[in-house]
Amino acid sequence: MSLAITIFICTYVLIIFGLVHRTAAAFAGAVLMLALRVINPTQAFNSIDFDTVGLLTGMMIIMGITRRTGLFEFLAIKAAQGVKGEPIRILSSLCLITAFFSAFLDNVTTVMLIIPVTFAITQQLRINPVPFLIAIIIASNIGGTATLVGDPPNIMISGFTGLGFMDFVANLLPAVLLIYIIIISVIKFLYRYQITTFPSLQMRLMSLNAADELNDRALLRKCLAVIFVTVLGFVLHQQIRLEPALIAMVSACVLLFISKSSVLRSLKYVEWSVIVFFISLFIMIGAMEQIGLFEKLAGVGLDITGGHILPTALIILWLSAILSAFVDNIPFVGAMIPLIQDMGRLGEIYDLNFLWWSLSLGSCLGGNGTAIGASANVVVIGMAEKRGIHISFIDFMKVAFPLMITTILISTGYLFGWYYINIMR
Repeated sequence: MSLAITIFICTYVLIIFGLVHRTAAAFAGAVLMLALRVINPTQAFNSIDFDTVGLLTGMMIIMGITRRTGLFEFLAIKAAQGVKGEPIRILSSLCLITAFFSAFLDNVTTVMLIIPVTFAITQQLRINPVPFLIAIIIASNIGGTATLVGDPPNIMISGFTGLGFMDFVANLLPAVLLIYIIIISVIKFLYRYQITTFPSLQMRLMSLNAADELNDRALLRKCLAVIFVTVLGFVLHQQIRLEPALIAMVSACVLLFISKSSVLRSLKYVEWSVIVFFISLFIMIGAMEQIGLFEKLAGVGLDITGGHILPTALIILWLSAILSAFVDNIPFVGAMIPLIQDMGRLGEIYDLNFLWWSLSLGSCLGGNGTAIGASANVVVIGMAEKRGIHISFIDFMKVAFPLMITTILISTGYLFGWYYINIMR
């Protein structure tokens, strides 16, 4: 256990301080875990979340082919013209769109739709895109907290508990709306002097004809049809009993055929360093699960509360948030669910809904804390790197971690209110 934890910590130190590329660090850490038999090949394979990997790969191919049509440039110009080219209003619009769609689609899918538009806008106005990228990451994770389908932890909680779509909306949406308003206002204040542009560029943007950016209308129609069916599949995936990853991969295959795109050219659209990073990270997290680290940490937290439901909920909230900022929240939530169920059984707590909302808020919002806290974070930063824009772990964390702590403080107040309204009344 000591050796495994040492490797895990060293890997994260390399990633945090940027001493080597995060993919190289994670890959080396995963290889060491296998070489030292902390985790065997079968366990490593089983620890990989192929839903995430498949979803990423499929959507990257779809977005890559769609990019050739000029659609994102068209949408960027239209969106910017709609708010008179004002950068701060553009940021607000993009964050609102991101949060809304993240409530109904997977966060990764949403940011892969929004980020190309963002790059096109910032390029037109010659603005530093980094504030926009950080704001969109944070908005996507906040929006995804509101519904059952918005974030993987909520899907997992629903699967184990039977809680429905409207249960999540009724209990989490009020907190999410309050958090979104406060956090986006803070972000706009922080970046108010960094996202300015010249009036001449605004005027130039307003004079552009967005339709001129569309360069292959036949391909565009095919791409839009595939994207529509894909998004519809994501919304209805529970009813049609197909995983989002399978929907994305099938859609990518269909688009490859109907667009007559070169397979090799299309595979170049995949951010392979991001894919390898995720696979390596899943293996390392799997190794931590094998030695029981997460269960031990969660167990210590639950022991402290003495089985009382309010302090237990707050421990779950803060523990989930802090750990989800540094490790993928999917395996953590997987470890916490049976632990909470056992606690309810042993402590004779028959209504565990309060604890599920605590786990959801902590694990979903905690992903905003660092550059590797959630899948959307890694994908956006990977897309930025491909365009020559580097966002270091520290640079992201300096902005995002205090904002994440703020969201958890707001969530703490919300849980107090929820407890006294729904349990103590």
